[in-house]
Amino acid sequence: MEIYQLRTFVTVAQQGHLTQAAEQLHLSQPAVTAQIKALEEEVGLPLFERTAGGVTLTLAGQELLPRAQSILASARQLVDHARGLKGQPAGLARIGTSLSPDWLRVGPWVARLTQRYPLLDLRLSQGVTIDVLNKVRKHEFEAGFFLGKNPYANVNSILLCRLPFVLAMPCAWRERLDGGQIRELGKLPWIGLSQFSSFHRLTSELWRELSIAPRKVAECDHLDTLVSLVTAGVGVGLLREEIALGLEAEGALYVVPGVRKRYDLQFIYPADRESDPVIRLLLDTLNEVWQLHDPEVLGHR
Repeated sequence: MEIYQLRTFVTVAQQGHLTQAAEQLHLSQPAVTAQIKALEEEVGLPLFERTAGGVTLTLAGQELLPRAQSILASARQLVDHARGLKGQPAGLARIGTSLSPDWLRVGPWVARLTQRYPLLDLRLSQGVTIDVLNKVRKHEFEAGFFLGKNPYANVNSILLCRLPFVLAMPCAWRERLDGGQIRELGKLPWIGLSQFSSFHRLTSELWRELSIAPRKVAECDHLDTLVSLVTAGVGVGLLREEIALGLEAEGALYVVPGVRKRYDLQFIYPADRESDPVIRLLLDTLNEVWQLHDPEVLGHR
């Protein structure tokens, strides 16, 4: 069954005459007759009855006419939509994500992208932030999210925010700080993170600042696991302030006073793709979601 056959069927039904339908369709009458006959053979039912003044629909034809009209309307909508896609940005956008999707505002961002740019081939890959940085540097990702300082000149980065982190420990260890002496932290067991994680570097930097070299009692590669280990009494860990304070209010852990660090959460992409249309639309929608219109916040590093 072809669309043109349904169009001929509907036109003949509306005109009630083969000759008039042929004129409207810019076809010969034999061509219209042949199309109707082919359609009747395919559905296995007669669709028209000949009369002295032309043709009328059979009961089967009356039943099928609204469906044929609906199919033609859908076909027109398809063509109109396809025409609307002309000129739409298109391309592959492989995005590396890390941390929690809520932290990155991935949901609202992707929702805008898919709504505005239906031809964009968007692919999200979850991983640790160091891996995301390396893949962007090697052009294996078009862009990604990274926590920490970007050391590469061939990678551009936009500061999204500075996430605050605090030290957290099991509640039962509160008295082990010996009167609040920060250096006592070096005597406590810590939970380490994978060397491929940005948190590994951030934790190492904090140890240097505190002049401590504690023992790692365990190592993990996911922040949710780190939270679970701290609340279970395994060791000290560096946690996002919002999460740590919430758990402290519930009595699940103790936040070490006087230790608070801010780390840059950045959106990164290859420097040589600065003018790439796909990169520009990613940045435009990201700016909206993060409201990065203040030049003191938005900038390349």
